[in-house]
Amino acid sequence: MPPSQPPFMLFLVRSIIVAGALVSLAVLATACTVAPAAPPAVSSGTGAGAAASARPLTTTAKPAPKPAPKPKPATPHVTIWRVRTADGVVVTVAAFRGPVRYVLHNGSSDPGYAAAIAGVKAGPAVGSAERRQLLAAFNGGFKLGVGAGGYEQEGHVISPLLRGYASLIIDRSGRARIALWGYGAPGPGEAVYSVRQNLQLLVEHGQPTPAAYDWYAWGATLGGGEYVARSAVGEDAAGDLLFAGSMSASPEDLAQALAERGARIGMELDINPEWVQLDVAAKPGGSLTAEVPGQYRPADQYLWGWSRDFFAVLAG
Repeated sequence: MPPSQPPFMLFLVRSIIVAGALVSLAVLATACTVAPAAPPAVSSGTGAGAAASARPLTTTAKPAPKPAPKPKPATPHVTIWRVRTADGVVVTVAAFRGPVRYVLHNGSSDPGYAAAIAGVKAGPAVGSAERRQLLAAFNGGFKLGVGAGGYEQEGHVISPLLRGYASLIIDRSGRARIALWGYGAPGPGEAVYSVRQNLQLLVEHGQPTPAAYDWYAWGATLGGGEYVARSAVGEDAAGDLLFAGSMSASPEDLAQALAERGARIGMELDINPEWVQLDVAAKPGGSLTAEVPGQYRPADQYLWGWSRDFFAVLAG
């Protein structure tokens, strides 16, 4: 039987055993509360770029941009208004829109033989080829003998063109514009084909000219009155032509009606009831309708032929 240990020694041994147990418990607790280390990133390269490439890529697909809608092709057409002016007169205004071209026709009596012998092709009647494209037709200007301006058709000068006169100019492509001859017209390189002059400007810079208020300056009228059949033509900012006509109007009425519908420049055409005429088709080649209320001539007059010059509006 081993000798008994002294009390002090027993106490010392027990203290050592207890301390060791406490240390072991502390280490175990620490091991349980420390977060595990993150696994190393797998990468074939080094640096931040390599670490980023190791992450799974997530992309959001952007919807394919919608193609811009194609503009609808412009369709040749005529827009018509009935404009009531300050003095109560109703003026018919027609705007020729879309791809159109203009043809100046020779009248059988005016310009008549002088134009025919020069070899002009567009004679007193709308031809069969034009008929299929015809959208509208309207009257020309005063008789050439009264000296209200010159006349050129298809490159043939029938009556000398006068500087400072209002001019409806048609180029070789059939496009038309209004200008003062000799003041910006003809333009540099402009391929002038036909020109119809008639008096001075009726509208300028979008307003009636001062002369528009003096009705005596705009031709001799039947009975010497101010309110008679009159017609005019203007051009708006888009380059479209506008016809204005009434069987009873003053020059001022025409100017106001053109300006109200957007004309930036304008000129008077023919006057008196025998000559004022506007005929319009709902579509190119369609049946024609007389559009100036009370006009004397039937809608098909220009198809059969006419004594005075006139303009055909064709699709194309």
